[in-house]
Amino acid sequence: MTAAVEAHEVTRTYQLDGLAVPALRGVSLTVPAGDYAAIVGPSGSGKSTLMHLLGGLDRPTTGTLLLAGRDVAGLGPADLAALRNRTIGFVFQAFHLLPRTSAVDNVALPLVYAGLRAGERRRRASDVLDRVGLGHRLKHRPNQLSGGEQQRVAIARALVTSPSLLLADEPTGNLDSATGAEVLALLEELNRESGVAVVLVTHDHEVAARARRQIRMRDGRIVAGGDPS
Repeated sequence: MTAAVEAHEVTRTYQLDGLAVPALRGVSLTVPAGDYAAIVGPSGSGKSTLMHLLGGLDRPTTGTLLLAGRDVAGLGPADLAALRNRTIGFVFQAFHLLPRTSAVDNVALPLVYAGLRAGERRRRASDVLDRVGLGHRLKHRPNQLSGGEQQRVAIARALVTSPSLLLADEPTGNLDSATGAEVLALLEELNRESGVAVVLVTHDHEVAARARRQIRMRDGRIVAGGDPS
């Protein structure tokens, strides 16, 4: 089975005021289908840069990055966006929900880019919201939902395209500990039951400890946990 994402000796260097600033220094990582991993490390270790690369939001300076078996170097912007929409779901600390839009229409948004008709978009969005326990909140706007419910809407939006990889950047960072534990339990259930690979980026060691694999980063390199075996 094709891995959800593979990175082979990838680097990422940024140009700041004429200076080359390396953020990743030869990172190799495979995320198999169904994996559940946490990327941890101090500030500046390269966690966020790596997540952006794994999600196809950025491209490596050197090295090879394969999303669902396809080399991103050979994809134009439109093809990369289409592949990302099909295969990767994103969950962020700040939720990033449209404030004046209902839960069901927030969740359906990725399906607009997939070209589905409005009725099919809403049907799929309703099904996924029911799956995350919010079938009774379809018409509620974000300001009518609790923080935990908003994060569940964000998770449903990430899942609505049936991705092979779910990337979650500090998904419990804006939640109290009890609500955060509920969100993590939901991600673990989805990983176990649907087989979607889950990769968390977190600075919280208790969150990371729940993952089956911890990928530890320092100074732009993986120092432990890069091998899924």
